[in-house]
Amino acid sequence: MNDIYPLGLRVRDRLVVVVGGGPVAARRTRGLLDAGARVRVVSPVVVDELADAAAAGTIEHTARAYRAGDLDGAWLVHTATGVPAVDRAVAAEAERTQTFCVVAADADAATAWVPASTCLPAADARASDDTGPDPSAADVVVSVHAGRDPRRAARLRDAVAAALTSGELPLRRVREVRGDGSDGGRTGRVALVGGGPGDPGLLTGRGRRLLASADVVVVDRLAPRGVLTALADDVEVIDVGKTAGNHPVPQERINELLVEHARAGRDVVRLKGGDPYVFGRGGEELTACRAAGLDVEVVPGVTSAVSVPAAVGIPVTHRGVAAGFSVLTAHEALDAVPGGPEHTLVLLMGVTRLAATATALVAAGRPADTPVAVVEDGYGPRQRATVGTLADIAARAAAADVQPPAVTVIGDVVRLSPAWAAHTAATEGVSPS
Repeated sequence: MNDIYPLGLRVRDRLVVVVGGGPVAARRTRGLLDAGARVRVVSPVVVDELADAAAAGTIEHTARAYRAGDLDGAWLVHTATGVPAVDRAVAAEAERTQTFCVVAADADAATAWVPASTCLPAADARASDDTGPDPSAADVVVSVHAGRDPRRAARLRDAVAAALTSGELPLRRVREVRGDGSDGGRTGRVALVGGGPGDPGLLTGRGRRLLASADVVVVDRLAPRGVLTALADDVEVIDVGKTAGNHPVPQERINELLVEHARAGRDVVRLKGGDPYVFGRGGEELTACRAAGLDVEVVPGVTSAVSVPAAVGIPVTHRGVAAGFSVLTAHEALDAVPGGPEHTLVLLMGVTRLAATATALVAAGRPADTPVAVVEDGYGPRQRATVGTLADIAARAAAADVQPPAVTVIGDVVRLSPAWAAHTAATEGVSPS
């Protein structure tokens, strides 16, 4: 039968006695100070860390061997002298005075045990050692007892912390919300999370953790929507997806939504496709939230400008082929794009204007035989690459019924892709190698 009753102790401003002055005692003292305890260390000799703390007045140091009566007034005692007879004497006095006692070298002689712990504050996730909670204001504290096996407990703690940090375990607050939609004055936070090119596996661990703790998710059309199925039923999901020529929720209203929900005490994730700062209007949303006095975090995402070409075997740079690349939308002037075929041009949101774009690039001086690839639905079920040249890509894309979302890659790097090899073989009437 398990005879351990797990609980947390509030030791702030309460006396805790540490008997011993070595590294273990120092580690215990550090954790107790982090928790706000008044610490008295009893030991004739102490390590430098404890000596410095005593000199600074952070702890009380009784510079002698342990004596009966040293536990008077203590709420808790840790003994770590390395001398079994002394530790047993401390434990015996603690038993008589009804003071819980941690015995570092002999768990069976103890009446209390320090678990392997980790703290996940709201803004960051940092693991502590076995001294106890991190000094930061902890949002979640995980403590593990494992049959008095500290190494086993530490491994379990780390596994739970990793699952919490990655968003695999539910991390979201459950609060009593008032009738007006607020939670009593708390201001929520906003996170602008880049979701990558659409595959949930390419969402960052930080992004997953923030989603797992979100109260509201404001989501784009090209965000990795598969991750939404893991959200709790009471998480509010607001779809603000846009398509070409159809913006049902204007950007100004999206900005307002982020501010309104955060001011009502909710933690908000703005889940975008790609990266928030690559044609994602993340800068505008950041400005609006900061102007409202909100705490905002930006989580970078894997941009489709690089990842979608890579999905079909096209590197945007390659030694001896292309030393640089530019990322534009098809709505921008193309005559100022640097370089020729050796400088890769990546176009986002350009399917409907493909013919006009190709014509403009040729008119600006790019060779008509410059290779082009149009990659549809990168990492999605419809992923496909259609290749050609500036002279014929518009006709080829029309014949293939290319549909958005798609990324267009222009430059000699397209020749490195399997799709170009197949295209060349078909054009020349030979089997691709």
